[in-house]
Amino acid sequence: MVDNLESNYDCSNAGGDLQELQQQLAGMQNTELGEQSQQTANRLENQIRFIKNKCDIRP
Repeated sequence: MVDNLESNYDCSNAGGDLQELQQQLAGMQNTELGEQSQQTANRLENQIRFIKNKCDIRP
């Protein structure tokens, strides 16, 4: 998981980071999540949105 995303995030890493985050999230969405896992899934979703917004990546 990508840690510590900040305003100085380097968008040249976005392709690999997004792929990694989306794969992790996809693996979690196929199972019933406990509270801790749901928080992790929410964090992954937030990180994906942050990278897409910061680097102006459209779906």
